Amino acid sequence: MTKPRLETLVHPTAIVEEGAKIASGVHVGPYSHVGPHVILEKGVHVSSHVVIKGRTEIGEGTQIYPFAAIGCDPQFTGYDQEPSQIKIGKNNLIREHVTIHPGTKKGGMLTSIGDNCMIMVACHIAHDCSVGNGVIMANNATLGGHVSVGDFSIIGGLSGIHQNVRLGQGCIIGGLSGVEGDVIPYGSVMGNRARLCGLNLVGLKRRGVSRQDIHGIRTAYRLLFANEGTLAERIEDVVGLFKKDPCVMQIIKFLQENGTHNLRPLCLPE
Repeated sequence: MTKPRLETLVHPTAIVEEGAKIASGVHVGPYSHVGPHVILEKGVHVSSHVVIKGRTEIGEGTQIYPFAAIGCDPQFTGYDQEPSQIKIGKNNLIREHVTIHPGTKKGGMLTSIGDNCMIMVACHIAHDCSVGNGVIMANNATLGGHVSVGDFSIIGGLSGIHQNVRLGQGCIIGGLSGVEGDVIPYGSVMGNRARLCGLNLVGLKRRGVSRQDIHGIRTAYRLLFANEGTLAERIEDVVGLFKKDPCVMQIIKFLQENGTHNLRPLCLPE
């Protein structure tokens, strides 16, 4: 990331509408358009030909590359110009041609992105999505509406995440995958339609998770997705063995929220 600038610079060809709030050190490049309800925090860098509309707030140090469009109306037929929002955190990279749409009254009125994310070329984040911290979306990855993405997840290029799907913390989605079910924390899925094929061991190691904790997660994974018994029975067994292991219990919590009772779709091994 570049260091925040002390001087605010708005190119003469840029349009910053009255009412927009521009902090110190913001740069707005040639032919960009910033709407009247937009908030740009300290050191935000907006390159040329960027459109930022709606009630959009962008956190300190975030960089936005040419032809990104943030805050345009969501692609949802029920949208009625309600005053929904986009909130983007600090130190994100939003690359060329990315589109991010605001929330809707049917989804909480908010689309949010955390800190330190990299959103690569031509990605799409639809209405009412919630994206955590440290997420990487590779080129042309797409989130349908109401998708939840946990911290430090990686979404491979040209992959599509179906609306209302949850991606658990630290998971990885293989490129060209079509994901129509929830993905457990630390899970690795790939294919069309994507199925769980293991754990994101590389991501766990990169984040400094200890060898002992990784061993516990792997053991729990094998038990959870064995062929014996029902998933509910296997969850109960794993809780008994790993109730003091926070990483494993995060997976258990995710599965229980998924509801082996409410039949939400889940990416399971073949």
